[in-house]
Amino acid sequence: MSEKNTTTKNTVSSKETASVFGKKNYIILAIGVAFMAIGYILMLGGRAENPAVFNPSEIYSSTRITVAPILILVGIAINFYAIIAKNK
Repeated sequence: MSEKNTTTKNTVSSKETASVFGKKNYIILAIGVAFMAIGYILMLGGRAENPAVFNPSEIYSSTRITVAPILILVGIAINFYAIIAKNK
């Protein structure tokens, strides 16, 4: 009797090999990763002409302080949506 139950379980699990995520989920996930990558690149900023001189306008620019973190948070939100979106 237990042998029959094992066979039934194996056939059910072998038929259900479909992916959890669909093509739509992967596309949305890639868009979220792109947003995060752009945010990190903007946060890096550029290279200073003279590294011995402190230039606060380069370090505390609005791009590094506000725009880049917002892009990273938007990317995280997009990735969260991509994970919880249902596959049709």
